[in-house]
Amino acid sequence: MKKTIHSGNRCGVLAVVLTLASVSQVLSAEPPSLRQTQDRPNIVFILSDDQAWTDYSFLGHPDIKTPHLDRLAADSLVFERGYVAAPLCRPSLASIATGRYPFQHGITGNDVDGRNNRAELDPPLQAAFHKYPSFIKLLTANGYLAHQSGKWWEGSYQDGGFTHGMTHGDPERGGRHGDQGLKIGRDGMKPITDFIDEATEAKKPFLLWYAPFLPHSPHNPPERLLEKYSQPGRAEDVAKYYAMCEWFDETCGELLGYLDEKSLTENTLVVYICDNGWAAQSTNANDPDQALWKGFALRSKGSPYENGIRTPIMVSWPGQVEPDRSAQLAHAIDIFPTIAAAAGLEAPANLTGVNLLDEKARKQRTAVFGVTNSIHNMSPGKPDETLQYLWCVEGDWKLMLRYPGEDTTKYKNVHIWDTAPVRLYNLADAPHGNTDLASTHSDVVERLKKRIENWHRVANRWANNVAKKLRSLPI
Repeated sequence: MKKTIHSGNRCGVLAVVLTLASVSQVLSAEPPSLRQTQDRPNIVFILSDDQAWTDYSFLGHPDIKTPHLDRLAADSLVFERGYVAAPLCRPSLASIATGRYPFQHGITGNDVDGRNNRAELDPPLQAAFHKYPSFIKLLTANGYLAHQSGKWWEGSYQDGGFTHGMTHGDPERGGRHGDQGLKIGRDGMKPITDFIDEATEAKKPFLLWYAPFLPHSPHNPPERLLEKYSQPGRAEDVAKYYAMCEWFDETCGELLGYLDEKSLTENTLVVYICDNGWAAQSTNANDPDQALWKGFALRSKGSPYENGIRTPIMVSWPGQVEPDRSAQLAHAIDIFPTIAAAAGLEAPANLTGVNLLDEKARKQRTAVFGVTNSIHNMSPGKPDETLQYLWCVEGDWKLMLRYPGEDTTKYKNVHIWDTAPVRLYNLADAPHGNTDLASTHSDVVERLKKRIENWHRVANRWANNVAKKLRSLPI
């Protein structure tokens, strides 16, 4: 396939507000009526996998080069203070798709029975999850073709509501977190370009879910990129990770360039986010607790620290919003209502995110929230049994509340090094959140603690009511 350098003009908006809607409006009883689709934008959703919020050249990384994402950022409204609902891929993706927190949709970790039985497809849990609306199902119910590639944990692409895709989701054939879909990017882009051609020929608007297994391990970048980032004094795992970040960027350039080549850029909304952060183990090698982690550094993936939950979020949509850099807080749960609004459709009324094409709604936000549960164990129907942290970011303040989580004698718990009941950070003074101020700002701790506990209590009450209603619905 011919590689085309992306040069489109894009702009857009994405962020979050966390106000809780009435639990009586659980689901839209009927999908919005189908209207003419020719004027609806195509939707391209790009998700990087295990990449720290700092690791882009458009955000000032001194070594990593991401020229194609830099170009997308220049044409987008970029939220540098974006956050995900959970610092782990499976619950993070489930929250992006549904616009709900992990304890609301039930997917809190990667596995049901830890490494004893890496059960991805727990039937009751998955059946319950698939009853929740998603932006994927909303779009395909209203005339969109939708293609899945890359990460997708919840069964096959058909289970997720896609019309086209790569993931079969069959555990008997090794289906787990994407299976055949994980080849995208690493083994070329042809499934995606073929789908774009098919949708264009059919004159249908399309959704493209591009969630490649990049820069995620295995870190096996092309030799030319590894040579570029290898240098004296730089650890091998760091060099490999840097090279993987640029490899991911190259695939984004191919995708965006193909939209340009097919003259689709002007009517395409592009949304970018990362599922969770990551840092190479060698970057934290001097930490005495490093041995508790394998494969990556402390306070990154799987943790509520900034390198676990923070991500740039950007949306590009030509002619709709001027490109800009925003200091506002943004959140992954905004993606569903924002995509729905861009397509002229109604998202479920009970979503806690907002349409961020609405500037007034963005300005009303005062805080964002999230959770961290055990990585390798879920308790279907009882999500808080594995709860490890609740957190809140309000302005420059960030508070983390510690919870007991799971039985650490049964499963290796990567968070046992951090036993402080609360941790408070001022992110303006310490952007990576590494100077605990809880002992000197007890007033801020108490105020944010009450805010977190109230948010969690109300959101849990809502989740329980929704679950009762969903149990009565067919799958």
